[in-house]
Amino acid sequence: MTPGTSSSLAVQRGLLGGLILILAWEGLARGLALPSYVLPAVSEIIWSIWTSRSLLAEAATYTLAEAVIGYVLGCLIGIGLAVFITMIPVTRMVLLPLATAVNSVPVVAYSPLILLWFGMGIASKIVMVAMAVSFTVFLSTLAGLDRVDRRSVDLMRSFGAGRVGILWRLRLPTALPLMLSGMRVATVRSVIVAIVTEMLGAYGGIGWVIFQAVLKIDFVQVWSAIFVASAASLLFFGLVGLAERKILFWK
Repeated sequence: MTPGTSSSLAVQRGLLGGLILILAWEGLARGLALPSYVLPAVSEIIWSIWTSRSLLAEAATYTLAEAVIGYVLGCLIGIGLAVFITMIPVTRMVLLPLATAVNSVPVVAYSPLILLWFGMGIASKIVMVAMAVSFTVFLSTLAGLDRVDRRSVDLMRSFGAGRVGILWRLRLPTALPLMLSGMRVATVRSVIVAIVTEMLGAYGGIGWVIFQAVLKIDFVQVWSAIFVASAASLLFFGLVGLAERKILFWK
């Protein structure tokens, strides 16, 4: 079976599984006559998405902008920090425990401080996403850089290669699979953190829509926003996954 056929089968199975879940959800909500605040039917949620499409589209764009900008910054910080530690090994004893200590606390716990320092606008959400993404990418990149065979490093040094040459020609290509895997996983985290931070204080976005809907006791709108957020997250995840497959074409 070729990789393309395997990927196509996986997509088909995913779509079939999603269809079965939607039908079961619709049947359960309709069959048991569940009230909307308990579990609205999928058809009711879809109708709510359609009637609020302008609001939800604007909110999704706002949230994705925060997530993507924060994601890019987080990836740059994470990769840069991993490379720095690899190039200057003595800093590992200080920077690795420090990064672990900062990220041992749920990133949402920093939200009040970040909102106080950067305000209620898009800047605070970008900072929060960058914090969440950077640690994930940092760990995956560092693990990839550490996978290099010591004998290969010694061989390149015997031919006169310096630290930069070894990094560029050996360490980074070796680390690429793990690095890209960490970047793919971080996409979902970036959207989640952006939405949660918006719920704590924002002028727009999916999180803000969810918060306003809860205040109005409009739980169908809450589910509508969740559906749109899930679709946006899957789109972001899929695009990064596609880029990963294109870059790692030999796999």
